[in-house]
This record gives sequence, structure tokens and C-alpha cells, in this order.
Amino acid sequence: MKVSQVWQQSNKDMTAMPPPRRAAAKRPMWIIVLLLLVCVALIGAYVYPPRRYSACYFFASSVCTPFKDWLPSVARRERTDEEIVSSVVMRDLLAMPMAVSKNPKIALMFLTPGSLPFEKLWENFLQGHEGRYSIYIHASRERPVHSSSLFVGREIHSEKVVWGRISMVDAEKRLLANALEDVDNQFFVLLSDSCVPLHTFDYIYNYLMGTNVSFIDCFLDPGPHGSGRYSVEMLPEIEQRHFRKGAQWFAITRRHALLILADKLYYNKFELYCKPAEGRNCIADEHYLPTLFNMLDPGGISNWSVTHVDWSEGKWHPRSYRAVDVTNELIKNITVCSILVH
Repeated sequence: MKVSQVWQQSNKDMTAMPPPRRAAAKRPMWIIVLLLLVCVALIGAYVYPPRRYSACYFFASSVCTPFKDWLPSVARRERTDEEIVSSVVMRDLLAMPMAVSKNPKIALMFLTPGSLPFEKLWENFLQGHEGRYSIYIHASRERPVHSSSLFVGREIHSEKVVWGRISMVDAEKRLLANALEDVDNQFFVLLSDSCVPLHTFDYIYNYLMGTNVSFIDCFLDPGPHGSGRYSVEMLPEIEQRHFRKGAQWFAITRRHALLILADKLYYNKFELYCKPAEGRNCIADEHYLPTLFNMLDPGGISNWSVTHVDWSEGKWHPRSYRAVDVTNELIKNITVCSILVH
């Protein structure tokens, strides 16, 4: 009887005991899985580390940067022969002293499809300043008909220019090459057929000759019409972080004019992979020079142009001013930071 009671009591005790927690036994498995995932991520980052451009395959860059700091350093990429040649030429070209001219001139380089409608205005602007300027005309469609004797015989050998393509850059280089033949040309201003001066000749001449930088429009545009036009085919020489945008109208020093003609490496990348209506709709004349100088001599350019261009309408071409638009207030606002208007 007592034995039976003891057995029943122990049986009740066993029934009252809580069953073992099976979830507690599973908990270490989650920890193991988590550790495995972390290990896979670390191994992946070790085997495939970010290369020359900012990239993080598993985390945001702000999270993975400390992790990358203690990874073994990635061996530097071996440069191609073309890169070595380019770096040596550009380095010495930027460092070498330029010849000083006793009669420095401004090269006015007109990039136009045909005749120049404002020749008489330019004639009045240049009157009395002979020997302080040179004129070069690249007419891509038809031979210009001149209304001013100052422009007669100033045409250079010209080729067809297609909007947005590298042929626009080719025309700029053709103008520069012809202007550089005159050793007295010290500043080179690219102009369109619709450009007009906003100040007197003396003001513009002194403004340009009194500076040691080139006026090239250059800015970072993270949108689809800026960095969105970049192609990875430009790697490894041109990384996306160096890709810049800007209006094509420039005013540059002789040193920088020579640098543009000397470049083959970066020019070839834009010739091959920067084209309109193909993938990213890249416009060569808006990106080549800004990117080139952002990489080679960012401190030598102003990052803005002395030619006023109004892009407020959001079209492929800048706004055209009509006679009714030209007011004293407009001229006052434009002349604050520009010496020419397109």
C-alpha cells in the first residue's frame, strides 16, 4: 500500500514537471547560421575586394569602410603603355615654362555651320585693336559669306560636325591647332555664330590676360544627364567619380590648349564610348574637357565659363534671346559674371 502510494506520488510529480524546451535546443542553430553568413560575407569580400572605384558588395560604404581597412591591400593595377606615356607627357607639359610673348594675342575661334550673323558687331568690338587678336573660323556646312573684311580669309580647313558626337571635339581641336601655330596667341576663346561680347575689348583682354587659369565649365551632375551618361567601358583609365559635365564654350591658356592636343588616351575613350542616343545618350563635347581637366589639372581651371549660357528651359539646346528679351536688367545680370553671351 505504501509502495503504491509512493509510486503514485512520484508519478504525479513527473506529470507536473514541465516538458523540456525544444526551442531552447534550436536557438544555437540560429547563431551558427548567422555566423556562417558572416563568414561567407567576409570570405567574399576578401576574394572579391572593391577595386579602384567606391563599391561595397554587401553593406553600405559607411559600414564596410572600417572592415576594408584591415583587409590585405589590393595590388595596384599595372598601367598600360599608353597610360604611362600620357602621364609623363601631361606631367611635364603642366610643369614646363611657357614662352613669353612680347605681343600676346587672344585667339577668337568661331565654331559655326556657315556665315556669322554678327560680323559687323564684332568688327565694331575689334576696331582699333589690331595686333591684339586673331580670328579663326571653322565652318562645318557651307563657306561663310562675310559682311566684314576682318573675317575674310580667316577660314580653316573644316570637316562635318554632328551634334553631340566626337566630331564636335575634333572641330575644337582643329581650331586650337591652327591657332597654336601663332606663337603670340596666349588665350584661346571658343565662340559660336550666336556669341556676342558683353564688355569692351580692353576689359575682356585684360580680364583674360590677367589670369593664370582656364575658364572651363566643370561640375558634378549625379543625375541621368550627368553621371548617368558614364559607361563602365571607360574603365580603368576613367572612373565614374572623375566624370564631369559642363557647357563646351571655353577660354583657355596656351598650356591647356597644348594639353588638349597632346591627349590621346582619354580622347579615345570618349570617341568609343560617349555617343548620343546609344545607351546612356552621352554628349562628348559636354563631358570630354570637364572630365579631362578634372583628372589632370583640377586646380588649373575655374570650373565655370566666362560665356553666359541659359539652360533654364531644360531643352537640348540653350535658350535663344529674342530682341524683346534683351533688357537693361538682363544685361546687368549677365555681365556680373560673364564677358560673352551665347
